[in-house]
Amino acid sequence: MPDELALLRKTVNAIYPLPAEDWDIFSAGWKSREVNRKQVLTTAGQQENHLYFVTEGVQRVFYLDDQGKEATILFTYAPSFGGVVDSLLLQKPSKYFYETLTASKFLQLSYRELEQMMKSRPSIEAFIRKALSISLSGLLERIVDLQVYSSEEKFRKLLQRSPHILQLVPHKYLASYLKIDATNFSKLLNSVRI
Repeated sequence: MPDELALLRKTVNAIYPLPAEDWDIFSAGWKSREVNRKQVLTTAGQQENHLYFVTEGVQRVFYLDDQGKEATILFTYAPSFGGVVDSLLLQKPSKYFYETLTASKFLQLSYRELEQMMKSRPSIEAFIRKALSISLSGLLERIVDLQVYSSEEKFRKLLQRSPHILQLVPHKYLASYLKIDATNFSKLLNSVRI
């Protein structure tokens, strides 16, 4: 776990460095967890109880409508935070699923511990607020991408932002994420050069 905590600290420091005493408190609550591929960690209707920090593997958050149609909302992979964060922080049932696409390793922190840390340590609360602000900014960019750009432009923007994503994530999930038909995604894959 020392390597995982070092990765967590590097990620935290890039967002909002914590004073040494607060880092010690924040880092002490995390537990290691390993999960096989295609495992659902959070189910729609279930309340998210953990914040995850991904140290290995790829996961996705997706929505499933009444007709069984999936919409991939986001991907998580090392080093990043994961889980269904709105369900966690609002302590309400999730509308989404959180699933591993590959075998994955995480650090996980319970909501109870996170809440206690945020109440007692202003710098930890400030870190969470800054991390959420960065996530919200990315989400707003994604909404613009989906509403404004053509399929090819969305594809190009994704590859500019995350050029390695084609090797990490099965293409059917990328097509869903970009809201592009799978056949059109294949055509773009073969024709667009970045």
